[in-house]
Amino acid sequence: MTATEHAEIVIIGGGIIGCSIAYHLTRMGKTDVLLLEKSGLTHGATWHAAGLVGQLRASRNLTRMLQRSVELYDTLEAETGQATDWKRVGSLRVASSPGRLTEIKRSLTMAKSFGLEMHLLSAQEAQELCPILSTEGVLAAAYLPSDGYADPASLTQALAKGARMKGAKIRQGVKVTGFEIKNGRVDAVLTQDSRITCDILVNAGGMWARELGLSMGVRVPSIAVEHQYLITDPIPDLPKSMPTLRDPDLRIYYKPEVRGIVIGGWEEGTLPFGENGIPPDFGQQLLPGNFERFEGLAQAAFKRTPIVETVGVRELINGPIPFSADGEYVMGKAPELDNVFVAAGFTYGIAGGGGAGAMMAEWITQGRPSLDLWPLDIRRFGYHHTAKAFCFPRAIDLYGKYYALGYPKREHHSARGIRRSPLYDKLKAKRAVFGSRGGWERPNWFAPAGMETEDRPSFGRANWFDAVGAEHKAVRERVALIDQTSFSKAEILGPGTLAFLQRLCAADMDKPVGSIIYTQLCNERGGIEADVTFIRLEENRFYFVTGSAFATHDFHWIRSHMPRDGSVFLVDMTSARATINLCGPLARRVLAKVAEADVSNAAFPFATAREIAVGAAPVLAARIGYVGELGWELHVPSEYAQHLYETLWAAGEEFGIADVGYRAIDTLRMEKGYLYWSSDITPDYNPYEAGLGFRVSLKKPDFIGREALARIKAEGTRRRLCCFTLDQRRGFDLAVVGGECVLWDDRPVAVATSANFGHTVGKAILYAYLANEDIGLVGPANGYEIEAYGDRYKAARHEGPLYDPKMERLKS
Repeated sequence: MTATEHAEIVIIGGGIIGCSIAYHLTRMGKTDVLLLEKSGLTHGATWHAAGLVGQLRASRNLTRMLQRSVELYDTLEAETGQATDWKRVGSLRVASSPGRLTEIKRSLTMAKSFGLEMHLLSAQEAQELCPILSTEGVLAAAYLPSDGYADPASLTQALAKGARMKGAKIRQGVKVTGFEIKNGRVDAVLTQDSRITCDILVNAGGMWARELGLSMGVRVPSIAVEHQYLITDPIPDLPKSMPTLRDPDLRIYYKPEVRGIVIGGWEEGTLPFGENGIPPDFGQQLLPGNFERFEGLAQAAFKRTPIVETVGVRELINGPIPFSADGEYVMGKAPELDNVFVAAGFTYGIAGGGGAGAMMAEWITQGRPSLDLWPLDIRRFGYHHTAKAFCFPRAIDLYGKYYALGYPKREHHSARGIRRSPLYDKLKAKRAVFGSRGGWERPNWFAPAGMETEDRPSFGRANWFDAVGAEHKAVRERVALIDQTSFSKAEILGPGTLAFLQRLCAADMDKPVGSIIYTQLCNERGGIEADVTFIRLEENRFYFVTGSAFATHDFHWIRSHMPRDGSVFLVDMTSARATINLCGPLARRVLAKVAEADVSNAAFPFATAREIAVGAAPVLAARIGYVGELGWELHVPSEYAQHLYETLWAAGEEFGIADVGYRAIDTLRMEKGYLYWSSDITPDYNPYEAGLGFRVSLKKPDFIGREALARIKAEGTRRRLCCFTLDQRRGFDLAVVGGECVLWDDRPVAVATSANFGHTVGKAILYAYLANEDIGLVGPANGYEIEAYGDRYKAARHEGPLYDPKMERLKS
């Protein structure tokens, strides 16, 4: 008979992530923690990981999380008495091309804004730290003194010991066979010889996380691919303190290893592992080495470190490693089940293990981590990301581009064409250059005749710069059509809808039928969990619009707060309705020609919506937009989309109507001061800091975050979002995209949340949060500078939007 027992928190997976979560849960006072491992601790991918620990990433909060790993590794051995072989020897990243040097300079700026020590070294200085390095072709190197490496198995065992010391239980050789699910929760975990009820379940199953998730109805977009590295025989006189080394232009990395070195890399054409299921008995095993596939990396190593050509190869390691659908970790609360958390896709798991475990423990015990981790949140993915047809080809593609230059706005080319608007073929024929967002093919820009319909990304002015400028001008001066079908859309309805939305939203939702209500959805701390628009269709029926990539996140946030009495329903309308944005100062003249309605300003004012006929199409016309001009978002049943587009285009030809893409939207919104959730506004920021306090209705008796927001308003904010422009002409050629460092009186004071070029104002525009004490005078002579790509540029701070601050054009 199967024995039944209970644990408050059950963790499945005994790799570094599972053990780190258990360790940190016990440090937060949770002792009823049970970790189940089907084989032995570290078996799977952890035991054969290369063990490099680097901290600098493109996201400030991800970098902070990795810094927490280093802080833990510095003390873990002393705390537990278990050796970790952690060596804080620093890291070198060399630039072997001009593009890489530019990237490293950008990284230097980001490190400064993130508070991470990093130095730019000459090739000779780098060689002094790493004597085996050949300086041939090396232009410079980045040095991070606090990076290092560890033995993955020892580190994991130390975390496990630390967890046990505080009361956690770890069982090895226990295979999970199934789950009991009741009322949207995992009620019990079934093993070969027991039934374990639990309050919380954590899927830290490594390369098995996807299969494990599917067995409980949770879709995890993480698979496994082959990764190889070789270990050399001993190299004479190799310094014990030699830093780890990366040459991304040659696709290779190095780590000291018992008097020899580990050499690995990220070649094109790696192979998937477990595409048809991972063998159930796979554990502490390796795959056959493929010297032919490693040959290119070996030749690169001979070039960068010639001494390795003279020593023997001790072993070629080929093991499967987890890889997610976008190459980053998959963390957080699963949207499908109320009590399931996921920690998977840890390609560089040793670097992230300590910090990720801490963040997961906070997520589990406090409902959210102390850092906003949207770039890692499982809710950034949609259904298609978890399908084999997407996940495997995208992961293999990203693997081969792991060290590719990080050009701004670089698009992926694998696993494309998953979701297409009804206008896709029509716009493609009109020379649209598409990008992908949330699986949707979206027109980023339109190539003029005679120009290639392909992105050529750059750290300077990319090939689309002038074309986007022309589209920008069309919106500002004439009229344009933008296909925004990829918007995530839903209806929220039922007898309890108004009361529910009043509780959910910061704004007052009790507006007349036909009103458009822009609002933030805040958490208990007042942080912005979503930035959305509602249209009130009936007394208890609202239409909801959010960004293309935010459906899983926003729908989950709404559903998780809905009453359980059946009084409110959410119906996904994304596929049912296409959306065309008609915008520009001549938009009314176009719409008036084809609409069976009075679209004058008096009859159809700003921030209202109506059902009207446009041509023969039934349209929900919403007078709102994201570009700062007169316009309507036209929501139409998908089968009418082509007819609506053709009707509007024909009516607009006499006015010089143009097709416009998403890259122009971004330049237009930057000028108007419209903010973007996930960069300018996140759960780390509240509406008052972001200049959105006018959308908060404290007159309502209660809503999520009201208490915190009332206190913030009464006490005042400690920081606020500010707008900057670059004054120097040479700054115009920089691809500023966010992450730049803001300095005042020679001190780093902020990091840019977003940045772009404003084609109407003729300047680069940046937004950043400044502490009150760092907010100086408005204008160019105020001591502000922006550091980008290692160089500084004088900057001016501005109050309010740069374009149409009184909203006269928008409301005309």
